[in-house]
Amino acid sequence: MTGSHSGQGPSVTIVPDGDNRERLVCPDCGFINYENPKIVVGSVVRAGDRVLLCRRAIEPRHGFWTLPAGYLELNESTVQGAMREAWEEAQARIAIDGLLAIYDIPRISQVQLIYRARLVDPAIGAGPESLEVRLFRWEEIPWHDLAFPSVKWALDHFREVGEADVITTRGNPAEAAGGL
Repeated sequence: MTGSHSGQGPSVTIVPDGDNRERLVCPDCGFINYENPKIVVGSVVRAGDRVLLCRRAIEPRHGFWTLPAGYLELNESTVQGAMREAWEEAQARIAIDGLLAIYDIPRISQVQLIYRARLVDPAIGAGPESLEVRLFRWEEIPWHDLAFPSVKWALDHFREVGEADVITTRGNPAEAAGGL
């Protein structure tokens, strides 16, 4: 057992009864603070033959290009979260076509759900977390300036799926099966 009793919530690290790993537990009431992976939701948004990318105004990877994506909020569906992130980061109104990929990234305790989506209003603009937003043709995508490996994975998977009506959901590429 580690930690000290402070009377202010979970402060002791133990393996609770019926569990198999250490958790922070409140010594006063027994409350267990379960820490679980973060869910990231986002989308590869297309407009004709172009895809929407956002240039990050925040760390990590400030100044690099990414998909409109971010953490899922409480009481929000994954589709609602992906649509909200597109609006917050790129002022983009989108329609979701289907789930493109699920990426497991245990190194940073994330699960990423990436959708294929369409831009339904041509008006876009940088939100507070973006320096700029832009629609790129495939050959214009700044491949060497993508913020995260999963952005490249999603773009590659988007290209594989194309305009198919039925999307076979992808996962981590074979070379990244361990999730980085």
